Order: sequence, then structure tokens, then C-alpha cells
Amino acid sequence: MSKFQGKVAIITGATGGIGFQVARRLGKDGYTVVLNGIDHEDGAKRVEELKAEGITAEYYGFDVTDDKAVTLNITKIGEKYGKINLLVNNAGGLGGRSRFEEMTTEFYRFVMALNLDSTFFASRAAIPFLKKAENASIINYTSNAAWNAGGPGAGIYGTSKAGVHTITRALAKDLAEYGIRVNAVSPGTIDTPFHAQIKSTKPEVFASWKNSIMLGRLGQPEDVASVVSFLASEDAAFITAETIQIGGGQALGI
Repeated sequence: MSKFQGKVAIITGATGGIGFQVARRLGKDGYTVVLNGIDHEDGAKRVEELKAEGITAEYYGFDVTDDKAVTLNITKIGEKYGKINLLVNNAGGLGGRSRFEEMTTEFYRFVMALNLDSTFFASRAAIPFLKKAENASIINYTSNAAWNAGGPGAGIYGTSKAGVHTITRALAKDLAEYGIRVNAVSPGTIDTPFHAQIKSTKPEVFASWKNSIMLGRLGQPEDVASVVSFLASEDAAFITAETIQIGGGQALGI
């Protein structure tokens, strides 16, 4: 029997890219995985894919920027299973690009909500059920942009991800007395649909990105999933308040 058998994991934004591979990896580890997204048709398809692989999975469709919807759905999940062992706050995104001078308040609030508010809403809702589980943890997603403030027009994205870095440490302090660990991963350039626009419009730029990575290749979603799996495991039982860079050395530059 898997050491994760009987455990429940919620992965937000899990219908594609990194999130889906994290759900798949955790499912193969033995977790019951609950995928979240806003594309209900795609969510249903993804769950069927996982079930075909012998993974116990289900889908809950809700917008992670809607605090009431987050609380309602995560509470339903927690009450159904009696606990939540792992919350992976994967949902987030660039949201578009805008320089600060031209940035609208609506855009600012949208990007902050997508990345930082969503992490807060989901974590707050999950805490009562994490307290009921053994080796419970939260894993958040920050970014290289949290360290370097992002590229042109991505400054507010970098700001929101810096907030995720800090809320990870704050949550870890808050929850340590309950034995709940809180960590973050910081993926570098991972080959996912997140980069689809530049990949299709400027393929030479996209291809050149690997030149800034020490290991000489772009990351794959599975590279992130394996680290999430480790951080969730008892092998990481003494790790909390940490952010793990997953970028092949990209953050240091070459």
C-alpha cells in the first residue's frame, strides 16, 4: 500500500499544465486528488484521464478569486472526506501585461486576486480540515518574478508572487503549532501553455530561454510535480517555511 493511501489532496488550477501533472503524480502516489478549475468540460475530461490510470479523482469547478465560492467548495470537500491532507495552491497566472503608468486599478486587483488572494482564500478555508489530518501541509507557487520583479509589463505579477513567498512563511509560523507545514515552489521556465503566446509568435525567443538555464533545457511539468510530491511526503517532515527553486539554476543566471 502506498504511504499516501487514504490521503486527500486539493490542487487548484489543475485542469492543465503543471497543475494537472501534479494531480497525476499525487494520484499515482496514492492520494485521492480533487482537481479545481473553471472549465468544467475540461475538468471532467481530466478526471476521466486520471481514473483510466487507476487514480481516484474528482473535479470541483469554482473561481479561486471568489472567496465565498472557495470557502463553500473547500468546506464541502473537507466535510466529505473528514480531512484535507494537502492543499496545493497551483492556480494563478500572468493575467496580461501592463506597465504601472498605464495600469488600471481593475487589472491590478485582478492579478493580485488571481495569485495572492486565491492563496489566502483557499488556505483559510482548508485550515480547519488540515488540522484533522496527519502530516498535513500547504504548498504554494511563487515564481522567479518574485525575486527579479518580472519582465516588462509583468511587475504586478512579480509583486503578487512576492506576496505568495511572504504569505507562505507567515502561514508556516501561524500553523506550526498544529504540525501543519507550509512551503512554496518557485518554478523557472517550464514548457507549458503558460508560454503559448510567445512560443507561437516569437519561437526564436522562446527557444533562446534555455540558454539562461544552467542545465541547458526548459523545465517540464513533471519536474515540478516530483518536488511537490516530496514536499508533501513524510520525507520532508522537518521542512517548512521554505521556497524551493525549480529552474535548473536559472535564478542565478549564466
